[in-house]
Amino acid sequence: MVDYHAANNQSSAAGVYMEQENDWDRDLLLDPAWEKQQRKTFTAWCNSHLRKAGTQIENIEEDFRDGLKLMLLLEVISGERLPKPERGKMRVHKINNVNKALDFIASKGVKLVSIGAEEIVDGNAKMTLGMIWTIILRFAIQDISVEETSAKEGLLLWCQRKTAPYKNVNVQNFHISWKDGLAFNALIHRHRPDLIDYDSLRKDDPVTNLNNAFEVAEKHLDIPKMLDAEDIVNTARPDEKAIMTYVSSFYHAFSGAQKAETAANRICKVLAVNQENELMMEDYEKLASELLEWIRRTIPWLENRTQEKTVNDMQAKQEDFRDYRCVHKPPKVQEKCQLEISFNTLQTKLRLSNRPAFMPSEGRMVSDINGAWHTLEGAEKGYEEWILSEIRRLERLEHLAEKFHQKAAIHESWTDGKEAMLTQKDYETSTLSEVKALLRKHEAFESDLAAHQDRVEQIAAIAQELNELDYYDSATVNARCQKICDQWDVLGALTQSRKESLERTEKQLESIDELYLEYAKRAAPFNNWMEGAMEDLQDMFIVHNIEEIQGLITAHEQFKSTLPEANKEREAIQAIQAEVQKIAQSNGIKLSGANPYTTITPESIDSKWEKAMAMVPLRDTALQDELNKQNNNDTLRAKFATQANAVGAYIQAKMEEIGRISIEMNGTLEDQLTNLKEYQKTIMSYMPEINKLEGSHQLIQEALIFDNQYTSYTMEHLRVGWEQLLTTIARTINEVENQILTRDAKGISQEQLYEYRASFNHFDKKRSGQMVSDDFRALLISTGNSLGDTEFARIMGIVDPNGSGAVTFQAFIDFMSRETTDTDTADQVIASFKILAADKNYITAEELRRELPPDQAEYCIARMAPYTGPDGVPGALDYMSFSTALYGESDL
Repeated sequence: MVDYHAANNQSSAAGVYMEQENDWDRDLLLDPAWEKQQRKTFTAWCNSHLRKAGTQIENIEEDFRDGLKLMLLLEVISGERLPKPERGKMRVHKINNVNKALDFIASKGVKLVSIGAEEIVDGNAKMTLGMIWTIILRFAIQDISVEETSAKEGLLLWCQRKTAPYKNVNVQNFHISWKDGLAFNALIHRHRPDLIDYDSLRKDDPVTNLNNAFEVAEKHLDIPKMLDAEDIVNTARPDEKAIMTYVSSFYHAFSGAQKAETAANRICKVLAVNQENELMMEDYEKLASELLEWIRRTIPWLENRTQEKTVNDMQAKQEDFRDYRCVHKPPKVQEKCQLEISFNTLQTKLRLSNRPAFMPSEGRMVSDINGAWHTLEGAEKGYEEWILSEIRRLERLEHLAEKFHQKAAIHESWTDGKEAMLTQKDYETSTLSEVKALLRKHEAFESDLAAHQDRVEQIAAIAQELNELDYYDSATVNARCQKICDQWDVLGALTQSRKESLERTEKQLESIDELYLEYAKRAAPFNNWMEGAMEDLQDMFIVHNIEEIQGLITAHEQFKSTLPEANKEREAIQAIQAEVQKIAQSNGIKLSGANPYTTITPESIDSKWEKAMAMVPLRDTALQDELNKQNNNDTLRAKFATQANAVGAYIQAKMEEIGRISIEMNGTLEDQLTNLKEYQKTIMSYMPEINKLEGSHQLIQEALIFDNQYTSYTMEHLRVGWEQLLTTIARTINEVENQILTRDAKGISQEQLYEYRASFNHFDKKRSGQMVSDDFRALLISTGNSLGDTEFARIMGIVDPNGSGAVTFQAFIDFMSRETTDTDTADQVIASFKILAADKNYITAEELRRELPPDQAEYCIARMAPYTGPDGVPGALDYMSFSTALYGESDL
């Protein structure tokens, strides 16, 4: 059974928890179902302890009224003796006994809230159940501790951990989570799987599940049946205190098994640590033995100093050593490091587990291994240094031999063909420049030969060093060195002989070379003069007047006067070449080729001279023909100039006359229009003179004449002037016609037009028929208009819609007539359409055809948009937007 004596040592903090858990209120009634569950549970719990004293209770509120069994219950569950009870039957005796029990409960740090001895003595069921629940909390639940949680939270966490692996079990509280009975069965199965066949239980049969758990607990676990299955199943929410009391019995029943499990775990842990330590000791001994044995075998190999004969053999040893350093040693370094780590880890584990320190076998201590390793590294360092020194020694010998053969090969390659070169006589058929080049080349060779002297001496020195070092192939080296020295002496003698021959030949050719040079100096400029003369004689000339062709004729005559002197120079040049041939023949010199200073031959000079002389008469003829042509062109220029000057003066006079007429118009507009048209006919009668001028201009163009010093007029200028004259008279006629239309349409009198014309002419300072914006503004002010910038900008937008900056007289008349007379507006047109539409906001095609002429009706129908208003009918047309569009922005 449960040992509750340990509960006596709990701190006073438990009282706070007990105060929080005690939720009885003397003014509230318990739920009847909960009260029934508490009666059963608390009675069974009390009897499970009272039976140890050989007694029990039947009615929990009646049997504790005298306080005797209450004090006995507290002595059983606490293991302490309470004060001696009073055996009297009077009420005061009972109250005293109950107070002794309550005082004992309070001495355990439990704060009793609203529970007094009188209520217990009077048999108050609610207060009695509250008191028993307080005792259960203090002695059965408070001492439960799971992972730093205690009491109710600890008990709930213990249930959750124990039932977590079971399906359909999710313990979240001490009421609903236990209603299907699976949680009770899971607790039993977790600790005693031999008592419960959990897989046979069904969640939809809670009564069977609960009865099975309660019966197995009572029979095998000595946990009395505290509730009936129906009490839990038939309640929407089982009483939490009853369930907690029942579950705490399971916790205490299994606490012994928990202690045994903890003890077994502790033993297993100790044994596991001990086994792990022993295994680490064995691993250390084995690894230490293997590492020491490897060191013992390796040191003699590193101490071997047997010399090899070649670098390759020593490099093989070096490769073996590198293999040792890169392949064989690194694992051993890791083993040594791991050995030290394992040793330190083992000692730490032994110290932490209160075990004695580990002492390896003799000679296998970490210090022993470090000593052997130090010896190994000393031998390793000496072995590596020895290998490097041996390789350097052998490499020196092989390097010297290789250097000797390399320098010898380079020298032999350089001397190859040199004897043949020095013995050839190529200078006998060479020119002076070639001989000089051969001489310079020979001087360069001598420098090269002197430079190679050092190489020959180096070859001999290397051969001497190889002999001193007793090189194994010294005989071959010596033979090759002797051959090189003998050949070197031969090259020196041949070099001196060739130098003397080249210098002698050079002197013989210098005299001929001077003649060649003089020939080249005089032939080149003479040849250039002939080529230039031939180019000038063949040059195509383009002239535009008599002066230019006369200049070309004068230059040609000057050229012909220089020909006798040029011929003398040609003969002198040919004499130089004859002198060269004479010297060569008298001295037996074979001329190897042409003059080295020039490509101009005597034959080419004579050939070009003959060609130039043949071109002179041809040039004379061409220049004379061009002179005749320019005389004819000058006649055409004079004829065109006479006609152009007359036409130009006529156009200028008429333009001035039209300008004067447009400003000084007198009489009625109709009289002005008649006079202007008669004036237009007079001007058109001058058209034959224009056509005659066009004919003369065509002759000028066909003769490719592009300038005319006799007139400043061009045909293009006269055409533009003539077109401008016709345009001006036509525009002036059109302005008068527009004035007549404006007068008739706006009702302007003749006097008003005269006044407008006079005002416009007054401010038209340039007499151009147009005025700039500033002059126009002054004109408007003179007519009585008071203008701000905004208003003037609006007027300029009307009279100059294109923004050209100029205002014409017609635009001025249109504006003045618009400002001074009535005009139709968009609103007036809309009102007219509304009358035709019988006051509707739309009009139909039938109404338009009925009220308007046919062509105007169709014009409106084709341009009116469909009416979209809510009062429209099929085929309705929008006359408002049409009327607005007729005037556009000009009516704004």
